[in-house]
Amino acid sequence: MLENRLVLTGVVREKPQIRFTPAGIPIASFHLQHHSIQQEAGHPRKALCTLPVLFAGESVQERMQQLEAGSRVRVTGFISRANHRHGEYRLVLHGQQIETIAIE
Repeated sequence: MLENRLVLTGVVREKPQIRFTPAGIPIASFHLQHHSIQQEAGHPRKALCTLPVLFAGESVQERMQQLEAGSRVRVTGFISRANHRHGEYRLVLHGQQIETIAIE
């Protein structure tokens, strides 16, 4: 298996929305806004992005219950296309772990 792992910290932009698949699996979604200064070629560079995040599974509701707009979190997961439409290349972070982090 090839590696596909992403760890991203940021701010939750809106309270997570929970929906259910036709099979009854809960899926939570929200947008994560990231802002940092990274080093590239020996120089500081602003890194800014907003990614949609999805969490699926039975524990979604209890994991998302504490999250509000403005919550600072660290999400670990993998990235994939948003859907399987031809020509669609938006990326989604499929979360596997989430933790609230303190404001630095």
